[in-house]
Amino acid sequence: MNLTYEVIPDDKVEICKDLCNELMIFQKSKATVKPELFDTMNFETRMIPSMESAIYNYIVVAKDDNKVVGYAYSNISPKEAYSNHFATFFNLSSVSKDNVGCLSQFFIKEAYRQYGVGSTLFNMSMQWLKQFDDVEDHFIYVSNGNENALEFYKRKGFYVSHDILDGFITVLRNKKESEDVL
Repeated sequence: MNLTYEVIPDDKVEICKDLCNELMIFQKSKATVKPELFDTMNFETRMIPSMESAIYNYIVVAKDDNKVVGYAYSNISPKEAYSNHFATFFNLSSVSKDNVGCLSQFFIKEAYRQYGVGSTLFNMSMQWLKQFDDVEDHFIYVSNGNENALEFYKRKGFYVSHDILDGFITVLRNKKESEDVL
């Protein structure tokens, strides 16, 4: 294994397309609540719109030699971007600043889990998110059934804030002084 990590510019996001689509399939395979919602979710319907609505994007990939084996996509977005036709992801009044940070997508091929790839991608993403002084709140959204991801983020300092869409998504937050519930 020859692992390297690379931050890629927005215009090279296609490098994550296959992994993003694998993430949607993986999430559906784990889901016990409304798995059919994943049927229309893919790179074009999830990642591209998220990037377009964000103020800043950050994409870091893990490579084994030249093969992309994992990625993390984070963004800084107006808090209003998280209240849309799909769902209201958190109580907007619980966020005092105009923008929020989000670790939006995170996926590692199964053969590369347990080698520290996830921690490296997570740490790089958090370091990027924390550089924005005008952002106090960081969110992560975990699809139902993905207990390993939920426990990973809790070990990294995030706490469960609430569920949305009848338990389809668990909202995690790391702003400790705020207990928000919809």
